[in-house]
Amino acid sequence: MKKLILIAAASALCAPVLAQTKAPDAARLKGTVEKLVSFGTRHTLSSATDPKRGIGAARRWGAGEFARISKGCGGCLSVETISGPFTGPRAPDGVEVVDVLAIQKGTGDPNQVVIVAGHIDSRVSDVMNAISDAPGANDNASGSALVIEAARVLAGEKFDGTIVYALLSGEEQGLWGGKLLAETAKKRGWQVRAMLNNDIVGNTVGQNGQRVADRVRVFSEGIRFSEDAKANLTRRAIGGEDDGPSRALAKKIDGIAKGDPGIGLDVFAVRRLDRFGRGGDHSPFLELGFPAVRFSVGIENYDRQHQDLRTENGRVYGDTVEGMDFPYLAKVTALNVATLRVLADAPAAPASVSLDGALSMDTRVFWDAVPGAAGYKVYWRRADAQDWTDSRAVTGATQTVLKDVVVDDHFIGVAAVAKDGAESLVTFGGMAPRK
Repeated sequence: MKKLILIAAASALCAPVLAQTKAPDAARLKGTVEKLVSFGTRHTLSSATDPKRGIGAARRWGAGEFARISKGCGGCLSVETISGPFTGPRAPDGVEVVDVLAIQKGTGDPNQVVIVAGHIDSRVSDVMNAISDAPGANDNASGSALVIEAARVLAGEKFDGTIVYALLSGEEQGLWGGKLLAETAKKRGWQVRAMLNNDIVGNTVGQNGQRVADRVRVFSEGIRFSEDAKANLTRRAIGGEDDGPSRALAKKIDGIAKGDPGIGLDVFAVRRLDRFGRGGDHSPFLELGFPAVRFSVGIENYDRQHQDLRTENGRVYGDTVEGMDFPYLAKVTALNVATLRVLADAPAAPASVSLDGALSMDTRVFWDAVPGAAGYKVYWRRADAQDWTDSRAVTGATQTVLKDVVVDDHFIGVAAVAKDGAESLVTFGGMAPRK
């Protein structure tokens, strides 16, 4: 019986079934990766002006692809670049980092933003080598191709919120493209509902020869990096280490995958910021308090990451197209597209959720109203469980009483719901303000 309840709760976290007029195409993804590889190197310190080789040529081509897609949907995408100077150990003389953006403006509240991103730059063994060929097929032409393909699939569709498709530079030199975009989002006053960072999302054969084609890892932080000392003390008192906004986003993605078997991927929701000892472009978003996760393949092949092109003792090194699986990349793209559809159409998550029920057998739940929400869904689970097991729909009110749900023994959260059933992320319930 418990298993059935868990399945029902996972389905409740999913989006409603939506008609899809387009689907990600493996052949298109392959063509995009091959085109990006053809620029020789996309190292951040490579030429920004050469018409055929280097990071500049690759970025201009990416912008041209966004412009072509926009033309096909009557100008539904606004294509722009943002840039800024960065200096660090991996760019001691400084470099101008440029991100390419395509913005699909929302029809309801365009300031509510969902971002899908991948870094376009590449490297070889020596991170300072900007001359040698660095094809960067999987790391990270795969993520860049996913972003462009997501724009093609979703272009022309209407969403309440805005979708930003981003090709980032400077990741290998210091996560600079992610930092540039995160700071731009803050300056423009974007309310970022989610940032989906796709980095190394196109291979299925690992270092040990094992093939994993039915799983994608989604990494997320639990306790928010941006929590101050006071918030950290509150977290110690109420729990919720597994329920920060980014962890809620990872659980949402997991629910979407379970609710759409046609995607064909199991989400391995890794309860860690990123791979052990490594990082990605979602980190700067977390530092500013925005929900963000990283998608990466189910198994990695380190011979095909950050390597000079060579063969030693019959062992092939280098990040080339031959090491990729494009039907798999199409699946990861489809999961990103499904997530974008849900979050761009859902209301914002409640700003806060409060609980009142100490010394009681019942718990009163109340939350901030969300503009445009048609209703809300209250979720709860036993405090020894990770996933929501029970839920209740609420309309026409911003509070409810959970009878016989003891607050000491349960975690509780609330999502806002749109007219079509699309749900926001779940906001974790904390203590009610003391009178």
